[in-house]
Amino acid sequence: MSLQIFTNLSSLNAQRHLEENRSQLGTSITRISSGVRLGKASDDIAGQAISQGLYSDVRALKQGARNLNDGIALINTIDGALNEQAGILIRLRELATQAATGTIGDTERETIQLEFDALREELNRISATAEFNGQNLVDGSLAASSLDQVVLQIGTDSLSTSRINLNEVLNVTEVSSQALDFDNETIVTQGDALEAIEKLNIALDGLNGIRGRVGANQNQLVRAQNNLNVSIEGLTTALSTIQDADLAVELAALTKNQILVQAGAAMVGQSNLTPQSALTLLEQP
Repeated sequence: MSLQIFTNLSSLNAQRHLEENRSQLGTSITRISSGVRLGKASDDIAGQAISQGLYSDVRALKQGARNLNDGIALINTIDGALNEQAGILIRLRELATQAATGTIGDTERETIQLEFDALREELNRISATAEFNGQNLVDGSLAASSLDQVVLQIGTDSLSTSRINLNEVLNVTEVSSQALDFDNETIVTQGDALEAIEKLNIALDGLNGIRGRVGANQNQLVRAQNNLNVSIEGLTTALSTIQDADLAVELAALTKNQILVQAGAAMVGQSNLTPQSALTLLEQP
């Protein structure tokens, strides 16, 4: 091997390895300090692309879960309004039954009629004013035939399987005295009271049908929420496997790279001493 002083190949080789090991040491330190394996795209090009897709899906599904929570809150509000209206109908039926008996006179029936009218007005007021964030609930706005449909976006795409149309599944038709066909009923006579009882029986059956659909879809949305949470958990697990740093692996790599850097630095120093051996050739015999 020739002895050269202008080009120290051993030193250049040692410096190259030292720089490589310093770069790997810096990568290990970055991963351990951040806890993330994919600090930049070049760390794992395929993994970076996959992780970004998974991360996007997780974010979309989490928003879908929030949308679903809003939908559940809306349905709970509907159920509360229908519960009050059902209580009113039950009381109206009770008043009609009281007015239908022959042991009370016309004066008492007129007094009962005052409460009857007041409760019917309250039922209509609830129908007109019950709302959730500006969305009317029991005035027919959530009927299947309504032009404006309320749709919950819970998935990651625009397919029908990623959406729930509340108008279709709930079909909450208008709940008012007119819609339930007892708008003009009175109980000032025994005959009127008997007719009112029949109308109120039909009205209660109609309201119970609406409440049944609402209750069934409360359970549907809760199940959908549970399924979303499972999907989010699974995708997050996959994302963590790709993106998060394995500290045990990274600490082992850190120790190895630290030793290599120290050894490389020492060898650079040793290789720089090699050209000095040329001085021995210049010594006088």
